[in-house]
Formats: sequence, structure tokens, C-alpha cells
Amino acid sequence: MLNKKAQTAGLVTSLIFGVASLIIGVIIAFVIVSTLTNADLLTSTRTTSSVADETVATINSTTYQLAALDANYIPGTITIVAKNYTDGTVIASGNYTLSSTGGLTNATSVNYNNVTVDYSSSVYSVEEKASDRLSTNFTAGVDNISSKIPTVLLIAAIVLILSVLAILVGVWQKMRIGGGSI
Repeated sequence: MLNKKAQTAGLVTSLIFGVASLIIGVIIAFVIVSTLTNADLLTSTRTTSSVADETVATINSTTYQLAALDANYIPGTITIVAKNYTDGTVIASGNYTLSSTGGLTNATSVNYNNVTVDYSSSVYSVEEKASDRLSTNFTAGVDNISSKIPTVLLIAAIVLILSVLAILVGVWQKMRIGGGSI
């Protein structure tokens, strides 16, 4: 049988295998998250919500947040009608703007008082929100991990150096001959 003392192949091989496994695992995770994020199946469960006669005291330069609209509604899917609730006169759509978060603001110098708003919009599906959060969290996680890679590699290098030193000390003790002096 061969003497297996002072061999480092196991440690070096394990470090290389560990780093390679980590890289392969990250690539597989990227493929899975990318597939989920780009899946067209998620849009089929979107819902539409409608609100009738929401009272807005004034449409002016101050933004009024429409109650049913928040970060979950899909920008560009809203249909809105603003009207004076005293006489029912419809306010032309060019006279107000709607932000991507559902904020209603006057687009002209005229303030509109006593306004009611009817609107409907599509809302992201639960699956779409989960997929978006997964993608966002995964990206943030990769950023966090990648900032720590130099530290992990430094620790691996220190462990490797200490292992080599321990092996050299072992070999040195085996090679020592008697207690002769100069």
C-alpha cells in the first residue's frame, strides 16, 4: 500500500469542486428565475377592478391619489372619466394627468372643484407580483453574494496556505535526523 500522509489533492480538489458547484448552481438559478419572469402564462390571471363616483374635492396642482390604485395596478390599463358632481359635466381628459402610481393632477391652470371620478384598471396577478419579487430579490442576493466573493476566496486561500504549512511541518518532522548540534 502507498503511504497517503502529506497529500493535499483532497483539499485542493474539494475547493475547486466547491467553487465549480457554486457557479453551476447560480447559473441554474438564473435560468429558473429568468424562465419564471418571462413566462406569458402569468398574464391570464389578471383582474380588472372598477370604481364609480370616487369623490375628489379638487383637481389642482396637488396630486390626489385615487383610492383603488397603487403599485399593483398596471400603468396604461386605466380608463378614467372625471366629471363635476354638481351638474355632471365631463372634464376633458387633456385637463388632468395620471401618474404611474395612480396620482391625479391638474394639467392646466384651471382648478376643478366638486369632482367625481369613475375609473377601471387591470391589476397584476398574484403570480406576476411573486415572479417580480423573486427576480428582484434574486438580483439583490446575487449583488450581496458577489460583494463577499473576495472574502470567501481569501478565507479559502488562508485555509490552503495553513494546510500546506501543516503538511510541510509534518514532512519536516519526519525528515529530522537525531538531535545533533553544530
